[in-house]
Amino acid sequence: MDPYQRTPINQVPPFDGHNLVTTDAALCTALGAFAGESAPALINSLVDLGETAASSEARQHWHRANTNTPVFRATDRYGQRVDEVDFDPSWHWLMERGIGYGLGGTPWFDSDPHAHLRRAAGFIAWGQVEQGHMCPITMTYASIAALKNDDELFDNWAPGLASTHYDFGLRPRPAKSGLLAGMGMTEKQGGSDLRTNSSLAHDTGDGRTFELSGHKWFTSAPMNDVFLVLAQTASGMTCFVVPRVLDDGTLNPFTIVRLKDKLGNRSNASSEIEFHDTIGFRLGEEGRGIRTIIDMVSATRQDCVLGSSAIMRKALNEATWHAAHRSAFGDKLINQPAMMNVLADLAIESEAATLVGLRLAATADRPSDENEQALRRIGLALEKFWVCKRTPMMTAEALECLGGNGYIEESGMPLLYRESPVNSVWEGSGNVNALDVVRAISRSPETLAAWISEVGSVRGEDARLDAAAESVLTELADMSNAEAKARRITARMAAVLQGVQLLKHSSPAVADAFCASRLGRDWDGTFGSLPPTTDFSSIIERATPVTF
Repeated sequence: MDPYQRTPINQVPPFDGHNLVTTDAALCTALGAFAGESAPALINSLVDLGETAASSEARQHWHRANTNTPVFRATDRYGQRVDEVDFDPSWHWLMERGIGYGLGGTPWFDSDPHAHLRRAAGFIAWGQVEQGHMCPITMTYASIAALKNDDELFDNWAPGLASTHYDFGLRPRPAKSGLLAGMGMTEKQGGSDLRTNSSLAHDTGDGRTFELSGHKWFTSAPMNDVFLVLAQTASGMTCFVVPRVLDDGTLNPFTIVRLKDKLGNRSNASSEIEFHDTIGFRLGEEGRGIRTIIDMVSATRQDCVLGSSAIMRKALNEATWHAAHRSAFGDKLINQPAMMNVLADLAIESEAATLVGLRLAATADRPSDENEQALRRIGLALEKFWVCKRTPMMTAEALECLGGNGYIEESGMPLLYRESPVNSVWEGSGNVNALDVVRAISRSPETLAAWISEVGSVRGEDARLDAAAESVLTELADMSNAEAKARRITARMAAVLQGVQLLKHSSPAVADAFCASRLGRDWDGTFGSLPPTTDFSSIIERATPVTF
């Protein structure tokens, strides 16, 4: 026996070399449910993405991009203002593949009837590689939804944003093979309260071209090519398309004040910026800027749900892989009852997020279906609140499954844990989304009707879900104190919507465990406290990639 363990035993091999699409039962189940006969083709089209995402090379770029963080350069060596950000080569490796796999604006120009669903599945798989670079990919995808408000601006920008070519660097739009988009909404004094925004836009005379002055407090990926920005005109808050470089090659005034020093998401450059007579082109009706940009916000909220689902799945994979290979107290961890309860609990949390995320993404493929769009409107706010709020807790529990090994940076779990709160903050904190839910219900009755219709599709199949749904309607019968109970309503509605997807599309064991714990409350809120009658083995086997 070697007391120094120079040749370690009972250590876990790296979780590399698996396909994060084809071995993910929840993901494949969702594609089968929402794409029908097209599912095999969709899965096949994502095979290369899934293999690359699980490679040791991808894991190395994940760590490198977050170790060698972006560097801001205010000026060149002659003192000329450049306002540029330098990234590690690993960032460019990640971006080139994410855009190349069609995760940017590509679905808007794809004739496939399930283009947005395919992208969403790819987003969950590729999001398990690294989350920071998914931010500019998300904004690029989402910007096209808002650009549809103006034919000329759409024709100018959307084709480049839909490109599968990653073309980094500040150059005029016509000279680039691919474009990236960002957004500038919040300001120092107001944050999510956009009514307090003070940035101004002055008409240069043609009613379309304006000069902007002011600031933005959070603008991610400032090296992107174009930004959707809110500023005040004489008619009120208006949305503008602001290029970094004008078509004639002139740098548009775009002052980067500093990069944010963040908890996580460190590979991504988030900045404070200032406008000084910066050219912006009006998008949508003057004075209706928030309404114009809300389509972009809806799409970014979708990706918050998908991105959090990716973090959950990554955490689950790491925990299950460790438990399958690590022995303690005479047996593999994965065979020990207490650990089985934890892993099964993590698994149903992950699958619920995946299924509901892809259900809502599928609504983007049916823009003319009023019921689908009403479900999208309320469902994204519900699940943005719930899934993103659950992710940090779930990730912390998965980290603990690795014990001290999970607390060490090289495991990747601390990096994943620091990343886990970002989607709950981005595009509206929990309160913002919960309030959005109760306001949508009061102002747009069709949104509640869409939720009721979705829930009604499984009525009678599980008494616990039926009772939870009834409790929501009881709460909504008295809206006199709606804001104070907004989170309570939102959480319950979101969990019910997840339960619907599991009952319809998952295994009986997963659906039963979810309904017992999240809806029937046979659970104390701590992961690993599922009822002892739960079919742990079946749930864990379903959640474990077959190559384990």
